[in-house]
Amino acid sequence: MTETLVKQTTIAAIATAIVPQQGSVGIVRLSGPQAVAIAHILFQAPGEQVWQTHRILYGYIRHPQTQQTVDEALLLLMLAPRSYTREDVVEFHCHGGIVAVQQVLQLCLLQGAQLAQPGEFTLRAFLNGRLDLTQAESIADLVGARSPQAAQTALAGLQGKLAVPIRHLRRNCLDLLAEIEARIDFEEDLPPLDEVLVQAQLEHVAIKVNQILATAEQGELLRCGLKIAIVGRPNVGKSSLLNAWSQSDRAIVTELPGTTRDIVESELVVQGIPVKVLDTAGIRETEDQVEQIGVARSRASAAAADLVLLVVEAPAGWTQSDQAIYEQVKDRPLILVINKVDLAPETSVNFPLAITQVVTTAVAQNLGIEDLEQAILQTAQTGLEAANLDMAINQRQAAALTRAKTALEHVQATIAEQLPLDFWTIDLRSAIAALGEITGEEVTESVLNKIFSQFCIGK
Repeated sequence: MTETLVKQTTIAAIATAIVPQQGSVGIVRLSGPQAVAIAHILFQAPGEQVWQTHRILYGYIRHPQTQQTVDEALLLLMLAPRSYTREDVVEFHCHGGIVAVQQVLQLCLLQGAQLAQPGEFTLRAFLNGRLDLTQAESIADLVGARSPQAAQTALAGLQGKLAVPIRHLRRNCLDLLAEIEARIDFEEDLPPLDEVLVQAQLEHVAIKVNQILATAEQGELLRCGLKIAIVGRPNVGKSSLLNAWSQSDRAIVTELPGTTRDIVESELVVQGIPVKVLDTAGIRETEDQVEQIGVARSRASAAAADLVLLVVEAPAGWTQSDQAIYEQVKDRPLILVINKVDLAPETSVNFPLAITQVVTTAVAQNLGIEDLEQAILQTAQTGLEAANLDMAINQRQAAALTRAKTALEHVQATIAEQLPLDFWTIDLRSAIAALGEITGEEVTESVLNKIFSQFCIGK
């Protein structure tokens, strides 16, 4: 969407989640040059209420032709530039539910507003200079946060914790480029370029880029979470482990082997890290066709998981069936969970030496869950560091930083090879462009469309 089109249109959308019989308030938001005019047509404010920016008016939303009352509501005016989009913004705060907000939205569209595209309000905030691209992406992260730490990291991004250092690094590169190009254009009028100083400045930028890049893996973990598959023989306590861990009865637990026939999922948060736990069907050879499907799905889940919990039972020890399952999952990050130690306290399980992470549990007694969580965090190599992140870049930002890192390395190699100054500027410009893509100072329309299409409508 071009900036010219943005300035010409007024958009409208429902800005709150609408669920039947849930939520007391539903908000319809408008932004653009006709927002206030549409509000005057639809909203009747009794008495002598003043229509001023950042004031809330009480009144009724009426159909402009029939004058039928659609809802009793509040109206919030936020005039440009003191608004989210830096345009005139109007919000109708209606009663929650589906009918009222849908009717108000339709009235706005009938008055000439266009239905907003996903993320279009935030896109306008970016195009109008209200936000940079890292802040816009942080808003999406904040809305979609699945843990308190993910929300905290997104809020840090919204406050500029990523944008500020990126802009500083880009400014350093621009200053270096200006110095080099000045020597190219006015070689006879300026003193020789201090190559040692230039290399030191490039090295400083490269170190900072690497430090920010190092947050990519933790950022992905905070945003997307960790997918863990619980596998093992039937009746070793996989479903009991899930229930004890999630403190719920998500999975059916019986003494009959093969009870779990399909994948049972549970969403947890482990020290700020969102975790999706998959309780799989017991893996064994069986003639039951339905159970065969469950076993096949268990193997597929284990192959796709970020981490596998292989559950065995202490009374039985390490069996041939356990070894067969281990052979199927040993290429994945793995924790061995020896369950039911309360039933066989003296039994030792002779598991393969290649397994380095081992946790003992008695899930029927709710014992060992905290040890399991600590082992998961250690295996995922997050520890407690994730709880103190000031920033955590996403995949797009990591890709741009990687290009900047490569370009900086090429500049350093060019200097070492004593190539002419013109060659220095080629890769330095590439580094500047890559850093500019992160904050949006250099970005294409296709990239913007891809980013904002992932937003919810109304944000």
